Amino acid sequence: ALRTRVQAKGTTTAMAAAMKSAGRARAAAPAAALRTRVQAKASLKDVVQKAGQFGAALAASAAVASSAHALTFKEQQALTYLQIKGTGLANTCPVLEEGDSGLNLKSGDYQLEKFCLEPTSFTVKEEGSSDFVKTKLMTRLTYTLDEISGKFKVSGGGDVELVEEDGIDYAATTVQLPGGERVPFLFTVKDLVAKGKLGQFGGDFNVPSYRGSSFLDPKGRGGSTGYDAAMALPAADQEELENENVKSTAVLKGSIVFSTAKVNNETGEIAGVFESIQPSDTDLGSKAPKDIRITGIWYGQLS
Repeated sequence: ALRTRVQAKGTTTAMAAAMKSAGRARAAAPAAALRTRVQAKASLKDVVQKAGQFGAALAASAAVASSAHALTFKEQQALTYLQIKGTGLANTCPVLEEGDSGLNLKSGDYQLEKFCLEPTSFTVKEEGSSDFVKTKLMTRLTYTLDEISGKFKVSGGGDVELVEEDGIDYAATTVQLPGGERVPFLFTVKDLVAKGKLGQFGGDFNVPSYRGSSFLDPKGRGGSTGYDAAMALPAADQEELENENVKSTAVLKGSIVFSTAKVNNETGEIAGVFESIQPSDTDLGSKAPKDIRITGIWYGQLS
């Protein structure tokens, strides 16, 4: 009996040791997995760092976003998807480093490709004043217009005419005024027709409604669908509520001026700066639009 109790005690001790060892193993497993994840993360970080060594603008994401404007078209085309992803480069236009500032172009009809407009400043006209106030951008890096195509005509007298036809020619953008009011608008150059000299030319374009006619407001009212009037208000003063009840998706007008800085006759590249003034969102006709002034750089390729 004594030997049986000793053997049972030994068995119990062995089982406890085994359970303790198993517990240590289970505790060590998450730690090992964590180390594996950390190592994988470190490896991925090394890959990103190595991929980001192409040019000074790709050293880090913040540096890329701030200095991406220094990349030419060839430098951008040499980057892979992973090198561009998350850096803000997709929201930038190429720059033209090599070119003639004399702005000499042979007369003829050109096809404009890769037309890109990158805003660098958004200001809003102050009510009751002619001054434009600075704003804070609330939209992520998705406000650049790119891959726009059209016709570019140069006459013998040096006059030019630009007609926009297709491409990513609008971008929903929102800015915030110093007082906290947010102003949404549709940055666009739809149906642009610009005329003038090569050094400076401009024209008008259409600004579509920020929201479509099928959009429903919180009370279920819309332009082409929804209620005609807010529920429980059919007998109210309809003249006072007309702007809220009757939705409008009218197309407004904007204007833009382009200044050409350089032209590369060998590659067909052309670049410069622009200034645009256009109306903001009207909330389907219920609010008066504000004037938005947008300045930035532009780039295109002529063929």
